Amino acid sequence: MVHLITELSKYTMIILFALYTWQCFSSLKRNVDLEEQAWKFRKQVVYMYLFHLNAYAVLYLATKNQDLLKFYLEQVIFFTAVQVCYGIFYKRVSRLIVNNMCMLMCIGFVILTRLSYQHALKQFVIAAVSMAVTMLIPYFISRWKFVRSLTWIYALAGITMLGVVAVLGAVSHGAKLSFSVAGITVQPSEFIKIIFVFFVASMFYESTEFIQVVKATVVAALHVIILVLSRDLGAGLIFFIAYMVMLYVATRKLYYFAGGMICGAAASVAAYFLFNHVRVRVVAWQDPLAVFANEGNQVSHSLFAIGTGGWFGMGLNQGMPYKIPEVKQDFIFSAIAEELGGIFAICLILVCVSCFLMFLNIAMQMKDFFYKLVALGLGTIYGFQIFLSVGGDIKFIPSTGVTLPLVSYGGSSLLSTLIIFAVIQGLYLMRERDQGESKGKTGTKNNKTKEKKRLKKKGGISSHEETIHGTKIQDFD
Repeated sequence: MVHLITELSKYTMIILFALYTWQCFSSLKRNVDLEEQAWKFRKQVVYMYLFHLNAYAVLYLATKNQDLLKFYLEQVIFFTAVQVCYGIFYKRVSRLIVNNMCMLMCIGFVILTRLSYQHALKQFVIAAVSMAVTMLIPYFISRWKFVRSLTWIYALAGITMLGVVAVLGAVSHGAKLSFSVAGITVQPSEFIKIIFVFFVASMFYESTEFIQVVKATVVAALHVIILVLSRDLGAGLIFFIAYMVMLYVATRKLYYFAGGMICGAAASVAAYFLFNHVRVRVVAWQDPLAVFANEGNQVSHSLFAIGTGGWFGMGLNQGMPYKIPEVKQDFIFSAIAEELGGIFAICLILVCVSCFLMFLNIAMQMKDFFYKLVALGLGTIYGFQIFLSVGGDIKFIPSTGVTLPLVSYGGSSLLSTLIIFAVIQGLYLMRERDQGESKGKTGTKNNKTKEKKRLKKKGGISSHEETIHGTKIQDFD
């Protein structure tokens, strides 16, 4: 009976998530009625709660673990609190970003609970605390103007923290990634990438002259070099791509971008010969089955899991994701594809893409150049991290050890992504406020024009009288 319910539920979850994904893109259409758009967002929330209930019902029936019922209710309270708090405190917030943030965390909690209840519980606690902290960020971002003037403080903070990790950090998978404080493991590069975006935006906001570009490039290169020395090449690649995109958009000079990409390609070749773990990952990417016992073990099992799941998946608790090393972090996308299916996995990618498109949309509509670059930089980091994570899991590119934001296990990754989403929400609020003010000014001008026309028709006033009446009308308004 349990197997039958599990088999049926996987189709239900695919349908619910597909409907949710459809609403993501239909709400992005131009000239959508506000009431219709709000209705789409409400439907998304319903789909999310139904998927969540379906998934935990299957997990409970499969494991008979009473703790799952309590854990499920705690998550429902958490998601409801997030939705309500954003609705109360930020009435003009982007509901699509809020819904996607909750949906991605929901999927992460579900798959982590299937893999390890203790890890899922720890991830949930981190999410609750992180959400409470980041809930204030949109308010401050939309009002604090001095953040654009802290250029060299951003640079100093980023380089210092990366330097500390390079010297004192613990080695994990051949790279110095983190250190522990009071028993809590922190990966500073996850937070420094946000500071780095603010630094680059501040530099190019001040000027895009050649000397300014040289200064920014030197500091950016110093960030990347420290990461390379720490052998955290995945983070170094994210920093590099974010800088190149921001540089091109700020200067509009293609030769800057082309030159940077050529230097990056040369550096990647050098890294192949300098670092053994880079060669291992390249060998595993080229032909993982040929080195299945050693280098290709992770990638091979990842491909087996994706292939076994097919389009509709094996069903929750029916696959063998434990065979994939680091499945909770680097290869969680493979576990999702195995048990929830290829269609579900594609929808997951599309939801992430909708977030990325929303970030770019906000960047394009920001009037202030500094905030435009911030939105662009954070969007690039988010989008490129999705590409690295999923690309490594499906053997499209060599594995870089990058987590899937909001889904993979990891406190630093979760908190940093929630900060990115909160900053973007602050920029969205700023954009909405600016547009509201512009519409208000336009409306006032239109009212004045209508009043002038009314006076002309009523009394046939002269040009001189129009000026006088116009002054009176303006004073009155």
